[in-house]
Amino acid sequence: MRIIRGKYGRRRFDVPSNITARPTTDFARENIFNVIENIIDLEGITALDLFAGTGAISFEFLSRGCQSVTAVEKAATQYNFIRKVAQQLQCNNFNIVRGDALKYAQTSLAKFDIIFADPPYALRNLATIPDLIFEKNLLAEGGIFVFEHGKDNDFSQHPRFVEHRHYGSVNFTIFR
Repeated sequence: MRIIRGKYGRRRFDVPSNITARPTTDFARENIFNVIENIIDLEGITALDLFAGTGAISFEFLSRGCQSVTAVEKAATQYNFIRKVAQQLQCNNFNIVRGDALKYAQTSLAKFDIIFADPPYALRNLATIPDLIFEKNLLAEGGIFVFEHGKDNDFSQHPRFVEHRHYGSVNFTIFR
């Protein structure tokens, strides 16, 4: 895993071989962060990374100046890897939660300036995640929600839809 830009830019971490996550490619991550930074200034804001996987998105947020980042990951291997990387980077503005991302979204009382969710593409309730984010009022005023999903999902008719981007087989929909 490589952190692309910012204060931790170019740092590399060896991802465990037994990881069950499907990490967002460096190419897709770099491109979506270019889009995100043209929409919202990451400096000093709060971020939530649901289905954190390797934590690459969380560490990119931290590296680019987010005030605080919360990552939610259920799998023990991924959770332990994220925790280890956070310790190596000495992140004091990072909170990792080991648990189910959807349950966290249903019960959290916090609001975030940016939310990123990268669920397993085969997740049964995947199409309901954008509605859950807005129903639970997790997004702060002026914030954005970035949703990574497979090619079979189309959210262009969603009332909060802003734009769709795809990089190879990786699709992102941005909501506001």
